[in-house]
Amino acid sequence: HMPDRNDTDLIKHLSQITALSEMQSRQIVEEVLAYFSENIESFITRRHRELQLQGLSNKKIFEIIQTELNSRLFPAEKISERKIRRVIYG
Repeated sequence: HMPDRNDTDLIKHLSQITALSEMQSRQIVEEVLAYFSENIESFITRRHRELQLQGLSNKKIFEIIQTELNSRLFPAEKISERKIRRVIYG
């Protein structure tokens, strides 16, 4: 994700209110944006791999992932104007 105008403002703000340098603030903003831009499929495969490395069984891994999915935000799918209209008007 390349920082846009709003990101740049946030980076400057973080640098002003914390002891972080502008570079450190930029890294934090980029990490947070990457975290929240991960789609469901990428999240599931990443978490499965991480939990396998901990030696957990697939049964336990699937339970953990299902719980985590319920409390995690994911980016909205891109939808057409037509679909937006259908949501509103049926």
